[in-house]
Amino acid sequence: MLDPASLELLRHTLLAWWESNGRHDIPWKRHPDGSRPGAGEPLDPFGVWVAEVMLQQTQLAVVLPYWYRWMAAFPDLRSLAVASEHDVLMLWQGLGYYARARRLHGGAQQLVAAGGDPWPRTLEGWMALPGIGRSTAASILSSAFDLAHPILDGNVQRVLARLVAHPEPPKRQLAQFWWLSETVLDPHQPRAFNQALMDLGAGVCTPRQPCCGTCPWRGHCAAYAAGDPARFPVKDTTTPIPFQVIGVGVVRDGDGRVLIDQRLQEGLLGGLWEFPGGKQEPDEAIEATIQRELREELAIEVTVGEELITLEHAYSHKRLRFVVHLCQWLAGEPQPLASQQVRWVAPEELASYPFPAANARIIAALHARIAAG
Repeated sequence: MLDPASLELLRHTLLAWWESNGRHDIPWKRHPDGSRPGAGEPLDPFGVWVAEVMLQQTQLAVVLPYWYRWMAAFPDLRSLAVASEHDVLMLWQGLGYYARARRLHGGAQQLVAAGGDPWPRTLEGWMALPGIGRSTAASILSSAFDLAHPILDGNVQRVLARLVAHPEPPKRQLAQFWWLSETVLDPHQPRAFNQALMDLGAGVCTPRQPCCGTCPWRGHCAAYAAGDPARFPVKDTTTPIPFQVIGVGVVRDGDGRVLIDQRLQEGLLGGLWEFPGGKQEPDEAIEATIQRELREELAIEVTVGEELITLEHAYSHKRLRFVVHLCQWLAGEPQPLASQQVRWVAPEELASYPFPAANARIIAALHARIAAG
């Protein structure tokens, strides 16, 4: 399958399929006037870089409106580098995995500080930026500069695993999968080929019920020949996702203001604002959880009132249930014992602060409660 003649056939059939069936309207893969780049013709590296970071853990359809808004606010490297973190996080709000926004911001400052032509032309140069791994770096280089670097995102891993009916989970054999991706790559049209490979995985060689009847590689696919392509890629054994209950206090003072705090600059949600609270201990009433957490994190005493809302939110590594209660501030000057800062704000000002996605429903419930009197 991987002799020179077969490789040329694989490349030709995939690119021919892509010309008629590929996603050709992706904005960062085109020039500003909408035209497609020719072979070897560079594209705007800034727009490609922003898109590739947004696409980490997020699907294209979700990313597109965020990318357009981001490019309108920060059209180039320097405008992002001089922006405030607050503005960066506000623009990212709702996209999740907020560490990506902070890494883009820090990377822009790093590139501007280096001076000269800021755009790396090597894997090592891109991987020196925060949050950029080998596959993201390779995708930037092939998309922006049409350089021959293989990629290995989830779609590509799935296509290659089925192409050769690989008997092991890709994550256990990454070196071999990188070799496969490099071997099949068309060295003369790397930008088009890598995009075609991703489009094949996204639209045809899907995780469940792959559309083998329309696949240009069906005649070469070992998984199809085996009669069960959905069995590949072989999956690792999964471990249960941890579940936690979080008690949250929406604390109000005598003037109706609400207490919020800003998370430390660490983890997925670092730098965002939130309503204070924390994990429920075994056999602990949720009201006691809220009182204890506010005492430990903010050095305040509160009366825990009625439940405002309960909601669940799933991250890639855990599931959380937020049980939110209205609280009345009793005593103690709020202190950021476990956060960057705390602030009393009017409820109508909450929209001016970047919150994690789960907090949007809490804010909406608070506004509805206030409107109801």
